[in-house]
Amino acid sequence: MSDTAERSEAAGPTEPEEQRHQRQRERRVAALRGARRVLARPGFVSTLRERIALLDGADELYDLDEPSDIYGNGVVEALEAKTAALLGTEAAAFFPTGTMAQQVALRCWAGRTGNPVVALHGLGHPELHERNAFSRVSGLHPVRLTGEPRPPTADEVRGFEEPFGALMLELPLREAGFLLPTWEELTEVVGAARERDAVVHFDGARLWECTTHFGRPLAEIAGLADSVYVSFYKSLNGYGGAALAGPRTLVEEAKAWRHRYGGQVFQQFPTALSALAGLERELPRLPQYVAHARVVAAALREGFAAAGLPWARVHPEVPHTHEFQVRLACDPEAAGEAALRQAEETGTLLFSQSWDAAGPGIALTEVSVGGSGLEWTADEVRAAVADFAARLKS
Repeated sequence: MSDTAERSEAAGPTEPEEQRHQRQRERRVAALRGARRVLARPGFVSTLRERIALLDGADELYDLDEPSDIYGNGVVEALEAKTAALLGTEAAAFFPTGTMAQQVALRCWAGRTGNPVVALHGLGHPELHERNAFSRVSGLHPVRLTGEPRPPTADEVRGFEEPFGALMLELPLREAGFLLPTWEELTEVVGAARERDAVVHFDGARLWECTTHFGRPLAEIAGLADSVYVSFYKSLNGYGGAALAGPRTLVEEAKAWRHRYGGQVFQQFPTALSALAGLERELPRLPQYVAHARVVAAALREGFAAAGLPWARVHPEVPHTHEFQVRLACDPEAAGEAALRQAEETGTLLFSQSWDAAGPGIALTEVSVGGSGLEWTADEVRAAVADFAARLKS
């Protein structure tokens, strides 16, 4: 289930609303599968046959004549070693979910620091989408540095009114528009945490996308933190899974907790192979996606202006990653219907994600630019905006 769907559930919709949301989701999935032109084709909406095809050529990624993995050895260990090398850390541990990986990381740090308080952003994933798992499951005490739709500042870290053992930074901050600080701001925030004798953990589910904005390699970015979590499906199109990377002693302890949390899965070779495929095939293309997302964002702004929509925003104006937000002054259901009709009637799906309310009379959606989006020219984006706007006005 997407985070957008989780937000809808949290609001407690009535039964008819649930049914309507389900029908809309089914239409979106059908539109994604059937559209000739989309900006991104997320793997999770593909058929089983298409997803299995992701492993075509897997013998180029790992020796398929080696024994299959059992409880985390073999191909899983190979994935862990590759991840650690990319991030420049001593070791890495594979986890079935990021939710589990981050709980384990932060409870391990709490044991070392003697302080279970975790300072984080109020818009962070653990605060909004994990059912209070930090406190309910792991004995951690999250505190919010800020709830503003921007990254936390060094002054907020330095001046926070109570001690904390760990600072958790989500890079990029998805709910605020996939925002990133500048490199200087990030180093200042990390330095402020160090001044308070706190460890720093990066919620880097989409860290793979950040190199263009920061202008630095992955290892240098990850090197600012004491530990880093990365996802293998959010940017890399894998079947699932995550990794926790950091000092070897931390990772070894994390593996013990992984077992206690039920994450010591008997066999994980399909997921591990798909992650290796993502690191080999998608990771090198992410800078292209980011660069083209900036072209798409500019064309969207120009298209909205030409269409004469009363108020439209692309946020941020220059995307920090290959994902960003679009906001329009209209009813969310009207925007969603216009997007779906455009796809169903023309084969072009400009906005593939659901539209949510971002305030009175404001509709918000997220835009991602992937491999299929590289085929779009700026003129084609502007033409698609004009068609969408005409449907929205009607």
